[in-house]
Amino acid sequence: MEKFITFDEIKKSLEKKQTDCKTIVSHYLQNIQTKAHLNAFVEVYEQSSLKKAEEIDEKLANGNAGKLAGMVIGIKDVLCLSGHQSHASSKILQGYEAQYTSTAVQRLIDQDAIIIGRLNCDEFGMGSSNENSAHGKVLNALDPNRVPGGSSGGSAVAVQANLCTASLGTDTGGSVRQPAAFTGVVGMKPTYSRVSRWGLIAYASTFDTIGIFSHTVKDNALIMEIMAGHDIHDNTSSRKPVLPYSQLLHFDKKAKIAYLKETIESPALQQEIKENTLAVLDRLKEEGHEIKAVDFPLLEYILPTYYILTTAEASSNLARFDGVKYGYRTPNAHNLESMYKLTRSEGFGEEVKRRIMLGTFVLSASYYDAYFTKAQKVRRQIKEQTEDLLSEFDYIIMPTTPTTAFKFGEHSGDPVAMYLEDLFTVQASVSGVPSISIPNGKDKEGMPIGLQIISNSFKEAELYAFSNYLKDLTS
Repeated sequence: MEKFITFDEIKKSLEKKQTDCKTIVSHYLQNIQTKAHLNAFVEVYEQSSLKKAEEIDEKLANGNAGKLAGMVIGIKDVLCLSGHQSHASSKILQGYEAQYTSTAVQRLIDQDAIIIGRLNCDEFGMGSSNENSAHGKVLNALDPNRVPGGSSGGSAVAVQANLCTASLGTDTGGSVRQPAAFTGVVGMKPTYSRVSRWGLIAYASTFDTIGIFSHTVKDNALIMEIMAGHDIHDNTSSRKPVLPYSQLLHFDKKAKIAYLKETIESPALQQEIKENTLAVLDRLKEEGHEIKAVDFPLLEYILPTYYILTTAEASSNLARFDGVKYGYRTPNAHNLESMYKLTRSEGFGEEVKRRIMLGTFVLSASYYDAYFTKAQKVRRQIKEQTEDLLSEFDYIIMPTTPTTAFKFGEHSGDPVAMYLEDLFTVQASVSGVPSISIPNGKDKEGMPIGLQIISNSFKEAELYAFSNYLKDLTS
């Protein structure tokens, strides 16, 4: 069977009856088996995906198939799918089976998407390299010695290596955009509240956002228009109308674009990324768009603000995993107190324990005002200044990451160096605005470079259209 990259290719082949859904699923299953060494999947739904494919083939024959008929999707191991296990790639949820399906996943299934399996990730979404998974690390398909990014590394590699048409990840501080940049695919983080979080295993509830990996902007936009929208199960989900993003990709206006001087001049920025980013800005200027360098004085405070608040929320959210109700329970306990202590000590990985301890510290009575309350105030200022900037400019452009994919173990012994990998992605997360990463060439070692575009809240239609235009412009 021919190698499908885009959903348009799949649809055309189905319409011409050159293939069927069962053949497409079998093709992806074969790819998953052939590339099992990448460790992208922690569970493959072979039987259920083949059965679903047969059902959709019947629907196609009867002319009543959904918009996503023929699209094969992998889901990050933090999204619940009823009847299947959900572990958040953590030992502490060992054996846990989801009792319901997350809203985002269900909406895709309702439009006849085929869910092919759950994908490896950093434990509870905490990491920037996918080295923190209880299921082992995921390998970058371009270089097995390099990380795929995190926390949604499995989701990124599944698309990169053509193991599925598209995949779902989650983005708390860059966990869709950073691995998208490292693997050379498109990764979208929508506005916070645009997509329901019902059925997402929480890490930091005021930051967590379900995002999408795909080869093309159009496929990404199509999935988003189906997945987004208000959900009665999630009171934080927005009631704003969802536009047909995939039909609004034409871009023909002159945009006003800002770039942050601090990001381009950062000493942490790899030279090739700087050159490729500036080249895009120059090309946009040639095309008649207005480009302006701006200062963002709060930039140095974004990363510490993010880690104070997300670790505090993680400390609270992860308190529920105690070995009493479900998941892993230590066999070494001799009383109730030791059961709690040993279960959590043995069940959580080192990075998760580090963040729980940090979060517990900043929430403690002695330090609550000094850290947590102050960080909330700074977050508000960052959000307001970002929105002010986006009321003056249509888009903010910056590198997605300071470096291309680094080697395994390179930052493992230095948590601060690992946290700095989120340097450019956390602004959109702290502010709650949408942001996308698209490929922007490669470095001298052939590793992909990502370009990040940010727009104002609920401007996904404009962001997709401009990103699609920019991807064509730079390819």
